[in-house]
Amino acid sequence: MTSPKPRRQWPDWLAGYALLSPALLVMAATLAAPVIALFVLSFWSQTGFDIDRSFTLANYWKLIEPSSEPMVWMGIPFPFAYPVAAILMLKSLVMSLVATVVVIAMAYPMAYFLAFRVTRHKALWIILLTIPFWTSYLLRVFAWKIVLGYNGAINTGLKSLGIIEAPLEFLLYNPIAVMITLAHAWIAFTVLPIYVSLEKIDRSLLEAATDLGDSRWQRFWRVTLPLSAPGTIAAALLVFIPTVGDYVTPTLVGGPGGTMIGTLMQELFLRQDNAPLGAALAIVMMAIIAGIVALFLWAVGYSKMRERSR
Repeated sequence: MTSPKPRRQWPDWLAGYALLSPALLVMAATLAAPVIALFVLSFWSQTGFDIDRSFTLANYWKLIEPSSEPMVWMGIPFPFAYPVAAILMLKSLVMSLVATVVVIAMAYPMAYFLAFRVTRHKALWIILLTIPFWTSYLLRVFAWKIVLGYNGAINTGLKSLGIIEAPLEFLLYNPIAVMITLAHAWIAFTVLPIYVSLEKIDRSLLEAATDLGDSRWQRFWRVTLPLSAPGTIAAALLVFIPTVGDYVTPTLVGGPGGTMIGTLMQELFLRQDNAPLGAALAIVMMAIIAGIVALFLWAVGYSKMRERSR
């Protein structure tokens, strides 16, 4: 009898890509294709409803074209002929950064409590954290509009307690309202990555630190925080990247003072009939965010952190 032919063994890397192929195809169709379409559109021009498909760099030049009279905003000069794009980009980055810091500051204690203090029914606690996802993002933003509004819950409560005589007008339609709403909307996204990172920490390392004389705070700063850094950084990026381009929240609770770069892109695409300029602005925004994220990951040594946490 002839022995059966040995089955052909595929390389591990090829087998891995074969398993990833369905997800990669979906990502290519739903993510890469729209980005490529935006990139191509950014080199066209539009007049009214007519799009000229001739190659041009006019859209990108309009975003960086210098001006002899720089516009000053918050004490910062913007020497561009179209300064609104640069101003809103800087404003969006600052607001998203503040919202991210606030979210991480609130999410980390919650994740720490889940990982180190909850010993029973952890699955139930995690399900409770996902309750905000049971309603749409739009409804959550509208809820904050009701809470912060002129006749909203905060003003009504303060008036009923006699603390104020007239409703506070500064609660809504400003950058603070936008950052509060963003923080509430994204906090559930940040708890889970941080929790997973904390849950993976070997408890024997904490016991060893205690045996060596570390106090509770020293153990946290020397062991827990560094080992949970990959999850914390991932959570921060998960909030920072999408909130920079958000336009739903600024539109509903931001008002003129809380306008962000996403609002400008919506105006260019839907109201000013200048989709190529909006596409060029979107490409520039993605490039800036990618550069900031890459620089941040390099600065914090993210790859080395992952190796140490394994």
